Amino acid sequence: MSGLDDKREDQRSLIKYARPVIVSTMGKRGKDKAEGKDIATTEIEDILNSILPPREYTKDKQQWHIESVSSTAATESDVIQLQHELDKRLQARKARETGICAIREELYAQCFDELIRQITIGCTHRGLPLVRIRDEMRMTIQAYQNLYESALSYGMRKALQGENKHAEYNTKINDLTSETTALEKEVKGIEDAIKKINKDDEDEQVRTKKDHEDEVVKIKNKIKTFRETLEAKLSGEEKKKKQEAERKEEEKRKRREAKEKEKAAKQSGAA
Repeated sequence: MSGLDDKREDQRSLIKYARPVIVSTMGKRGKDKAEGKDIATTEIEDILNSILPPREYTKDKQQWHIESVSSTAATESDVIQLQHELDKRLQARKARETGICAIREELYAQCFDELIRQITIGCTHRGLPLVRIRDEMRMTIQAYQNLYESALSYGMRKALQGENKHAEYNTKINDLTSETTALEKEVKGIEDAIKKINKDDEDEQVRTKKDHEDEVVKIKNKIKTFRETLEAKLSGEEKKKKQEAERKEEEKRKRREAKEKEKAAKQSGAA
């Protein structure tokens, strides 16, 4: 049972509460020692109840209990005991020493409420400003928590949007990569076709040039043959003409000689 008692002790609040008051099912308060208190004590209790509202709980599913904070003034030993109890609770519940820690925040809040209770009992004019400071701190912390949750939610939304965008961009990148690969293949095919066309054109030019040169050689040979034939024909006719002219010249010479001999014969006969 000692372990269970230690667990209940760790879960018990650092705020000092008075003895619980049993309330019947008809809403009537049971008999307690609260009757007969003076007006000052009752006023302090009302202030304490407004600062730290009483706790209500049901026990054994039959009795309804109300537990208000204690209105007994704290001594120096109570303050020292509060400090020791705070350190003990921090160690027992394994609260973090630095950073954000919900356990440490809860225990320090209970300790601060207990200090407010002790100060309010001694002087209500000091306790009420501390309550305002406490509430202001809680509102500030709550505002920071809301801001943090909003920023966290915004960050999560942006992260999800980023992941969606990332997936979308990856899909686009894959599509563009596939399209680029297809275009590169098409470009390579076109380049190969251009190279083949250029090579075929060069081969055709070489073949055409060779055929042209062969044709030129053939034509030159024909021209040469025709020239030689023509020259041969022309040279034969000239030779014939020359021979005919020489023959005619010889005949003229012979006729002249014959005439001269005939003339000489006539002259010698006349003599």
